[in-house]
Amino acid sequence: MYPGAFVETQGDKPAVVMADTGWTQTFAELDAAANRLSHVFRAAGLQPGDHVAMCMENHPRLLEIVWGCEYAGLIYTAASSRLTTEELTYIVNDCGAKAFIASMYKAEQAAELLGQAPEIGLWLMIDGTIDGYGSYEEAVAAAPAEPLPNRVAGTDMLYSSGTTGRPKGVLPKFTPTPLDERGTGVRGLLLLLFGMAEDKVYLSPAPLYHAAPLRFSMSSLSIGATVVVMPRFDPEEFLANIERFKITHTQVVPTMFVRLLKLADEVRQRYDVSSLETVIHAAAPCPVEVKRAMIDWWGPVLHEYYAGTEGNGFVYCNSEMWLAHPGTVGTPIGCTIHIVDDDGDEVPVGESGTVYFEGGGEFEYHNDPGKTASARHPQGWTTLGDIGYLDDDNFLYLTDRRAYMIITGGVNVYPQEAENV
Repeated sequence: MYPGAFVETQGDKPAVVMADTGWTQTFAELDAAANRLSHVFRAAGLQPGDHVAMCMENHPRLLEIVWGCEYAGLIYTAASSRLTTEELTYIVNDCGAKAFIASMYKAEQAAELLGQAPEIGLWLMIDGTIDGYGSYEEAVAAAPAEPLPNRVAGTDMLYSSGTTGRPKGVLPKFTPTPLDERGTGVRGLLLLLFGMAEDKVYLSPAPLYHAAPLRFSMSSLSIGATVVVMPRFDPEEFLANIERFKITHTQVVPTMFVRLLKLADEVRQRYDVSSLETVIHAAAPCPVEVKRAMIDWWGPVLHEYYAGTEGNGFVYCNSEMWLAHPGTVGTPIGCTIHIVDDDGDEVPVGESGTVYFEGGGEFEYHNDPGKTASARHPQGWTTLGDIGYLDDDNFLYLTDRRAYMIITGGVNVYPQEAENV
């Protein structure tokens, strides 16, 4: 599904709301904007399966840009707004982008990128322009709002850092699929596990260039729910937004829990969070005492999962499951977990080793067959590089990271990057 599927039934309903300003885009407006952008791409010569890159903050127009890519059947890469010019140039060229969209917020790096990405033929900027860039607003306004003929759905190609700190694109298998038949694994999880529906409201407090915030926001819109976007996380503002917008669903990282718990009691009690039905967390281990405190505060609405941008496996637990197995990240769904030692042999229950998935999604790292091979076991299983163990009930506990990376705020930081400098 996609936003246009809801225009007849709820076209005037808010699709995207910016939490800080109240800026609102209805489903009809989102669909029309995405249609217009899809025509801009096609007029520039981009065909289904071509790549687009974008780099901006949590901008009000970001989700319409991604839907424009989806409507045009393009593979899109959302790059971090915190990247250096060197890192951004690497990603834009590595993914083979033929179009690049930035906001004025990134104007300095956008200017430096010119001349360093020879495959790009379409350069657009939002909120103003600089030399070499066309106006996004003018280009979209001049394009028709009708759908492209014979639309096929696009997909993302997001970047996941490797042990050297050099980001690698997780390359999807692109099969042209009619847009009306668009479906994603995240959409299925939202429907089956997390109770997402048209009448729900999803709050996204994290950068949308990360895999989970982007995919969960897009999938919520594909179900017909409203997505409220925070420009950045602030613990008290987060609570205020839950009360103001009657938030039913949200996704956070454990660092956000820690910051919420550090608020004074009178601040925490000031806001009504009773609308919360599902609070999803992932991206980093959550300390037992922190998660227990959050369940005591908000009730058994916490849901945890362990997965990666690669989409090669999914491990899940709800609050009740976690309380029976404190410290777990869950039990596998739709896949089998193998714990393997350094020789590639499986270890007994309770012993730690590298975590491998069997039966999950297939993936490869773009332009890096060596890294792709290193993530595969001779049996065909795949790993994200984490260390952990299974208990007698088949619940997984993570204990380490094979690459010794640092996780801060749910973001991977590699000591190797400092070594490289």
